[in-house]
Amino acid sequence: DEAGTAAILTVELDAALGGRAVQYRESQGNETEKLLSYFRPCIMPQPGGVASGFNHVEVNEQEHVTRLYVCRGKHVVHVKEVPFARSSLNHDDIFILDTKSKIFQFNGSNSCIQERGKALEVVQYIKDTFHEGKCEVAAVEDGKLMADAEAGEFWALFGGFAPLPRKTASEETGEETEAAVKLLCFNQGQLEPIGFESLTHDLLETNKCYLLDCGAQMYVWMGRTTSLQQRKGASEAAEKLLTGDSRTKSHVMKMIEGYETVTFKSKFNEWPPTPDLKLSSEDGRGKVAALLKSQGLDVKGLMKSAPVTEEPESYIDCTGHLQVWRVNGNAKTLLASSEQSKFYTGDCYIFQYTYTGEDKEECLIGTWFGNKSVEEERVSAISLASKMVQAAKFQATMARLYEGKEPIQFFVIFQSLQVFKGGLSSGYKKFIAENGLDDDSYSEAGLALFRIQGSGPENMQAIQVDAVSSSLNSSYCYILHDGNSVFTWIGNLTTSLDQELIERQLDAIKSDLPSRSQKEGRETDKFWELLGGKVKYSNKKIETEQESDPRLFSCILPK
Repeated sequence: DEAGTAAILTVELDAALGGRAVQYRESQGNETEKLLSYFRPCIMPQPGGVASGFNHVEVNEQEHVTRLYVCRGKHVVHVKEVPFARSSLNHDDIFILDTKSKIFQFNGSNSCIQERGKALEVVQYIKDTFHEGKCEVAAVEDGKLMADAEAGEFWALFGGFAPLPRKTASEETGEETEAAVKLLCFNQGQLEPIGFESLTHDLLETNKCYLLDCGAQMYVWMGRTTSLQQRKGASEAAEKLLTGDSRTKSHVMKMIEGYETVTFKSKFNEWPPTPDLKLSSEDGRGKVAALLKSQGLDVKGLMKSAPVTEEPESYIDCTGHLQVWRVNGNAKTLLASSEQSKFYTGDCYIFQYTYTGEDKEECLIGTWFGNKSVEEERVSAISLASKMVQAAKFQATMARLYEGKEPIQFFVIFQSLQVFKGGLSSGYKKFIAENGLDDDSYSEAGLALFRIQGSGPENMQAIQVDAVSSSLNSSYCYILHDGNSVFTWIGNLTTSLDQELIERQLDAIKSDLPSRSQKEGRETDKFWELLGGKVKYSNKKIETEQESDPRLFSCILPK
C-alpha cells in the first residue's frame, strides 16, 4: 500500500513542479548506481520502520546487536545485511562484522583494491554513526588464517576457522537475460498490449500513457496532453504489474513526453528530433517557492533571476614565475621564455609555476598533453613531473591537463597561448617516421590558419586549424599567412574584444609582415585562393565542455 501511495505522490509532486522530471522507482537491495551515488558512502537500511496509517511500529530499544554486512561495488557500494554465520562468507566479496567493541573488515582474496577502499568508507561510517567514533577497527585478510591476533579474534566469533564455501549459483551476479520487449497502452484503467513489427516513435500518441516493458527495465511514458488522473493511473498499473509478477529486481522510470532519457529513446528503432519543450527555469522556481512557502519555509532568494553565464573566475595569481619544458623521449628540454607559450599538438609539456600565496610561496607543477602526442612521452611526462614534485618535498600541487580541456587557471598563467599543428619532440618525429605519416608541423614560412579565442588580454589563445575555408566560423577572428602575406579575417558575429585579441596574437605569430584585414563577405580573391576556394562554413560558436561539480576522492591502501 505504501509503495503504491509513494508512486502516486511522486506523479503529483512532479506535476506540481512543472511536469518535466524523470521519476525513478528503486527497491531495497536492488538500487541502481545512480541512486547510490547520491548517498555517501552507502545506503544502510535499518530494521523496523515508521508508524503510519498502514504500518504500526513498536519501538524496542536494545543493546548493540552483532551484524554481518556484505559490501559489493567499485564505484558505489551495495551494502546488505546477511546472516551472522560462516556460511555467509566467501572469497569474492568484502564483509563487515560489526560487534559491540570492534568492527572487522574481512577482505575476500578475490576482491579488488577499489572495493576494499569503498568498504573502508563504510566501516568509518558505521563507526561514526553507531559507535560515536569510539570503537576499534581491524582488517582481516582472507587466507591468512590465524597469522595475527586480529584474524584469530575474528574467526573465534565464528566458532573457529574453517574453509569458506564458494558463492552459490543464485548469488552469482550474471548478466540479465534479454527479455522480449512489450509495449502496453494504459486505457480505461487497464493495460492493453500493442502489437508491432518495429518499435518506432509513431506508436506513441500524445494523449495517452504507455508502458514499455523491457524485463529488467520498465518505462512509463506519459503523453504531454494527458491528465494528472491518467498519469496516476498508469503509475498504479505499473506498480501492480511489478508486484503481481513478483519482479522485485525490475527498475521503473517514468517520464513525460519531450523529456525522455537517452536509454528510453535507444529502445526504439528510430526517434525523430523533438522540439525543445522545456519550461522556463523561472516558472519551475516559482512553483517550488509556492510549495515551500505554503509549509512556512523561507523562500527568500529562490525567485531571483538565474545568473548570467560568465567566464569562470580564476583563483591563481598571474604575476608569478613560469618555466616550461618540452618532453623529448625520456628527458625534458627547458624552453626559452619567448617560446614557452608555444605548444605543439604532437608534444607533451611540463610547466612549473611559482607565485605568492596568502601566507607562503605556492608552486604548481603540471603536465599538458597534446591531442596527437605519443603514449611513451605521456608516460615519461608523468614520471618526470612526479620527480619534480618529490624534489619539492611534496609541497607542490600537481596537475594533469589535456589539450582542449584546460581550466581557466591554465590560460591565466600563460595569458597568450599558441597551439600549433605537428610536433618537435623526438618521440613524435619517430612515431610519424615509423608509420609513414606526413609531417604537418607548423612552419613560419608555410601556409597556416589560426582561430583566435579568449575572454581578454590575460586569457587568449591562437589555435592552428586546417587551412581550408570550412575551418572558418563567423563567431571568431582568424589569422592566415603563407611565406609572403598575412591576412586577418573578422567574422560578422565577433565583438570589438575579439578584434583586439587578433591584433595582440598577430604580434606573437607573424609580426615581420604587414597584415591585410578581411571583413566577412568582402574578402579578396587572394584570400580564398590561399584557402583552396570558398566553401560553406559555420556561424555557431564552438561549445566548450562544461566543468562538472568538483568531487574529492580519498585513496587509502589497506594495512
